[in-house]
Amino acid sequence: MGGPGDPPEGTPEGAPGGGEDEYRSVVFDESFVRAARIQEYSAQERMADHTPAVRRRPTLHRGLSRQAFILVLLIAVAFGTAIYMGVRNPYQTPAAQQPAEPLRMTVIPLSPQGKVPGVADPEYLYTHSPAAQFRIGAEGIPLPASRRTAHFSDSQVVTALTTAKDYIVRSSLYPEVLTGQQVRPVRVLVDSGQLDQFDQSFDHPIADGRHAPTGWLVRFDPAQAELADRKIRVQGTLSAAETDSSTLEVTADHTFVYALRPTGSGDKAEVSLFTVRRELHFRFDRDDLRLRQAQLVVSYVQAGPLSCAEDSTNHLHPLLAGQTAKSGGPAGTDPYATGNATALCGALAPSAQPKV
Repeated sequence: MGGPGDPPEGTPEGAPGGGEDEYRSVVFDESFVRAARIQEYSAQERMADHTPAVRRRPTLHRGLSRQAFILVLLIAVAFGTAIYMGVRNPYQTPAAQQPAEPLRMTVIPLSPQGKVPGVADPEYLYTHSPAAQFRIGAEGIPLPASRRTAHFSDSQVVTALTTAKDYIVRSSLYPEVLTGQQVRPVRVLVDSGQLDQFDQSFDHPIADGRHAPTGWLVRFDPAQAELADRKIRVQGTLSAAETDSSTLEVTADHTFVYALRPTGSGDKAEVSLFTVRRELHFRFDRDDLRLRQAQLVVSYVQAGPLSCAEDSTNHLHPLLAGQTAKSGGPAGTDPYATGNATALCGALAPSAQPKV
């Protein structure tokens, strides 16, 4: 039997199960009714003549929802904060960077006053020399305590110091650089504005105070000398300072002591010490810090024992154990030539030599 509203034969098979079931999926909640633009008149209103059954409701001017208002407020606050920080930030990038200056270099050979002392044991020489307390390799180039400056953060100052140290290590301690086999480990750290000067120095070395390979790095004549001990002794200092709002400068002053012997002479040959003091001035703009490159603006080098008569522009030509300096001044020095810098030479003090 069907219900009171069902057909006598019951609900047909496959048909919806009653009037309510047919419209069960349609839900008219309160928000739906309020949003309707057409509204039916009440029964009392429809009693008037010629009154239509429905009327059109005025459009509701709905304001922003609470979530939208909060979102707009957060965006406004973030935008204001960004503007404020941009104005107050002391580390903002300047509009333009200064072009890199060319490197100014001076290489001064130090001539011994007698025979160069030597023994077969490099360790003995080091122990009986002023380098006895020097550290070995990169350990002799410690980083100083760094502090932020007016326009550079702590991390930027550390980057400048570590990049300068990396340059010093590669240009003074790498065996492949010291023997003249490679220059790339040093070149990759040079500011792009100085690469032309760097390349010209090695392609066409000139003693003009601008284009001497020995101003960029330490390297010995491979046909003359080789390392007898790779434990190079080092001592020196690093310091950083801000020169202006867009530039950091690092000053390095280190002494390197190398144990050398004649090329191909074997382990039984006498070994002598060779000393190089390098005072380097690096400059860093913000691009250099980002790329971890450096502008080398001043290179002041003293090296010996060397003969003042030898040209130290392209390679250093060390005087080895038992050798003495040739008499006479530097070869080819012409004080009237404006194209070349006048070569300088100094005397290597006996106290700088090992006691053997």
